[in-house]
Amino acid sequence: MVRKPVVSTISNGAYLQGSVNGRLPAPGGKEPPGQEKVVLKKKITLLRGISIIIGTIIGAGIFISPKGVLQNTGSVGLSLVVWTVCGVLSLFGALSYAELGTSIKKSGGHYTYILEVFGPLPAFVRVWVELLIIRPAATAVISLAFGRYILEPFFIHCEIPELAIKLITAVGITVVMVLNSMSVSWSARIQIFLTFCKLTAILIIIVPGVMQLIKGQTQYFKDAFSGRDASIMGLPLAFYYGMYAYAGWFYLNFVTEEVENPEKTIPLAICISMTVVTVGYVLTNVAYFTTISAEELMLSNAVAVTFSERLLGNFSLAVPIFVALSCFGSMNGGVFAVSRLFYVASREGHLPEILSMIHIRKHTPLPAVIVLHPLTMIMLFSGDLYSLLNFLSFARWLFIGLAVAGLIYLRYKRPDMHRPFKVPLFIPALFSFTCLFMVALSLYSDPFSTGIGFIITLTGIPAYYLFIIWDKKPKWFRRMSDIITRTLQIILEVVPEEDCHKL
Repeated sequence: MVRKPVVSTISNGAYLQGSVNGRLPAPGGKEPPGQEKVVLKKKITLLRGISIIIGTIIGAGIFISPKGVLQNTGSVGLSLVVWTVCGVLSLFGALSYAELGTSIKKSGGHYTYILEVFGPLPAFVRVWVELLIIRPAATAVISLAFGRYILEPFFIHCEIPELAIKLITAVGITVVMVLNSMSVSWSARIQIFLTFCKLTAILIIIVPGVMQLIKGQTQYFKDAFSGRDASIMGLPLAFYYGMYAYAGWFYLNFVTEEVENPEKTIPLAICISMTVVTVGYVLTNVAYFTTISAEELMLSNAVAVTFSERLLGNFSLAVPIFVALSCFGSMNGGVFAVSRLFYVASREGHLPEILSMIHIRKHTPLPAVIVLHPLTMIMLFSGDLYSLLNFLSFARWLFIGLAVAGLIYLRYKRPDMHRPFKVPLFIPALFSFTCLFMVALSLYSDPFSTGIGFIITLTGIPAYYLFIIWDKKPKWFRRMSDIITRTLQIILEVVPEEDCHKL
């Protein structure tokens, strides 16, 4: 059987006594009255929820290389249609998650919903690939964009050394990890600030673009749907690029237990955020095409910089800074949310026990945050990150599609389940079908990469039976595990959360 949610690793209960009152055990086991409970507090307001979603969705892609959609659609008009449709589909997925998040009031996002509907094995496989590869690689990729663009103003006339980029990137990753380890409130406040920076950067592009339209600069929109015909192979890839650009709408569901009044906050934050992002993305692409032709956009390595150099003059030097801040916001929001996924998976017995513990004073899931640091550093300084993400991109959409399909299953299996927010069934049906259809087409269009990703994902099955199901592990292994856990508890000053959350 799966290990039960953790209570304490100390057999004599002394450490548990300390954890009940939110601190390490006092001498003699006596605890002063009135100590604060060790729990993750509800500090995510509506504004903070919106900043998590918008701040995580808008990364570097819309500023650097939105050409993936254009390349696979073959025309300006169809690329704008794909951007719009991807925004609507992402809204459908987000609304489905709003129902799941208000019905199953537990953090963890995809993992929690798959666990509830399909059981522990697929849930474990999901968190297995997320912890070992997807999240470290994704964090390293967005962090590298941060490192490159934060240095660009200092290397205007020469190439930026790769080592300098990686060193600055390592500093940025460390700052994000420290921030999320120290304070939930401060990481949320900084996320709000960075979200406003992102929206400012979007407006810096949209406003001059609108002015160009008013001046009649519409030459690149003539015959907008003419050009190379989109193929059956290209359209799924275009949707992949588009859906990847909108990825992040699900992160608020990773922190459901910390959201104030989740029944109202989650749906409202999702609707506001997805409307802002979809309108912003479509108008940004429209703005690009007022100044840059489709051919020039395909050749540009940093579209926002090319656009700003033509229209904004010397002010264009500020664009790389805004792009770097945008990347930093995605790093911060991603680490904040995904650490709760690892925290919940540990609480369910699917990851090492230490990851479900909370700092006694700062009330942050410290171990679940810092476990990402060494894994991300390994990814940063070794391997082809982009290939890894391509291999496993299908896994992300497969599990998201399954989670949303689970909503339909719960409607019929548990019709009396309390649902404060409810969406029409066609919304989850269409979204889950789209996700699974894209996964199927990816097998057809790129069987090699998808096959490797499928094999990597399947390694979670033997890992599940080895680490979770097999309960006759040698005594020396269990003893060593207990010693490591106790030692880490003392060093990190963390204890199990006082209350075990149950659905």
